[in-house]
Amino acid sequence: MPQKHLYTHIKSLYGITTNRPKFKAGKDMADFKNIENAWLLVSENGTIENFGEIQTVPEFSGPVTNCLGKLMLPCFVDSHTHLIHAGSRENEFVDRIKGLTYEQIAQRGGGILNSAAKLNLATENELFESAFDRLNQAIALGTGAIEVKSGYGLSLENELKMLRVANRLKSVSPIPVKITFLGAHALPADLKSEPEKYIDLIVNEMLPAIAAENLADYMDVFCETNYFSVAQMERLLDAGWKVNLKPKVHVNQFNSIGAVQAAIDKMAISVDHLEVMTDDDFKALKNSETLPVAVPACSFFIKIPYAPVRKMIDLGLPVTLATDYNPGSSPCLSMPFVVSLACINMNLLPEEAFNAATLNGAAALELQADYGSIEIGKKANLIITKPVESLNYLPYSFAENWVERVVIS
Repeated sequence: MPQKHLYTHIKSLYGITTNRPKFKAGKDMADFKNIENAWLLVSENGTIENFGEIQTVPEFSGPVTNCLGKLMLPCFVDSHTHLIHAGSRENEFVDRIKGLTYEQIAQRGGGILNSAAKLNLATENELFESAFDRLNQAIALGTGAIEVKSGYGLSLENELKMLRVANRLKSVSPIPVKITFLGAHALPADLKSEPEKYIDLIVNEMLPAIAAENLADYMDVFCETNYFSVAQMERLLDAGWKVNLKPKVHVNQFNSIGAVQAAIDKMAISVDHLEVMTDDDFKALKNSETLPVAVPACSFFIKIPYAPVRKMIDLGLPVTLATDYNPGSSPCLSMPFVVSLACINMNLLPEEAFNAATLNGAAALELQADYGSIEIGKKANLIITKPVESLNYLPYSFAENWVERVVIS
C-alpha cells in the first residue's frame, strides 16, 4: 500500500516554482529557486504534498529519510533521444579519429543507414530488452521523463516495429515516455535517388498505420542538406498534423537552410540541434512559442560547433538541454554530463543549465504541468545527491556520479 514519505534536513531543495510556469526564458533562467535546510513530504499518490524550511516540518509517524548534507532537485527531463536501436557504431568512432567527418561516414553507407541495417535484423523482443536496459540506466542518472524516437527503420515494417517497442517501453516504464515518429531520418538505400517515393510512403502508408494504432505523440524530420529539404519537411509536417502528430524537428545541425522559420510556421513544439544559427534564425525563435533544444553531447562527440545557447538566453529566449542519445553521434545517457557540457563549453550558469534540463525539458514534451520543478501537486520525481558543498559542485565535478538516489513518484 503506498504511503507518505518525509525527507528532512535537505541541505538545499532546488528547482522550486509557483503557479506552474510553462518554462523559463532569458534572465529568469538564472533563477533556480531554493530553500536551505528544507523538508519535503511526498503524498500517497506520489506527488509533492508540501515542503518548507526545517523549522516548519510537520509531526509525522511514517517513513522518514534524513538528507543531511545532500541536495534535492527535480529529475531531469530528456526531451530528445534515439533510445531504441540495434548494435553500436564504435567502428565509425574510430573512422572519425582517422579523420572522416560524420557526413563523410554517412555518404559511405554508415551513420543512420548502418543503424537501419542492424535494426532490420533485430526482433521486437531484442530491441525492447536493450532499450529497457538503457531506460533504467538513464533513470539511475537522474532522468525522470524521456522522449523516444523511431527513425532507424526507414520502412513501413521497421518503423512500426520501433514504435511498437516504444509503446511497450511506455507501458512498463516507471517514468513518462513520449514517442516521436522519425521516419524521415534519412532516405533508405533503395530510394536514395527517389526521395519523393519515400516521402509518399511516409505520407500514404506509414502515417495512416501509426494513426490506426495510436503509436506516436510527435512527428520529426531531419531537415538538413543531403537529408530532407525545407519543402519536404513542410509536406511531411502537414501530413503529420492531419493525424494529430505535433512537430518536433531536427534542424540546423550542419547548415542553416530556412528550417527554423518553416518549423515555427508549422507550430513545432521544439526545434532541436541548432548548432548553426543565423540572425534570421534567432529572430524567428524570438517571435515564436517554439522551444530551442540544444544537444551538447553530440557536439562534444563528433566535434561540431555547440549551439549558441548563451546568445539565445541573452536574447530572452528559453533554452532546453537534452542528450540526443543515439549510437552514432551521442552515445550518452547522462543528463548530468550534458549539464556540465553546457556550463563548460556553452557558458551557461549552473542555474541556467539545470532549468534547461528540468522545467524547460518538461515543456519540450508538454509535461511541465506535472514534471520538471518542485511545486505542490507535481509528481515527486526527485534526485537526491551525495553530500556536496553546493549546486555549483555538480557541473564542476563533470566525471563524478553525484546522484545518490532517484525517487520516482
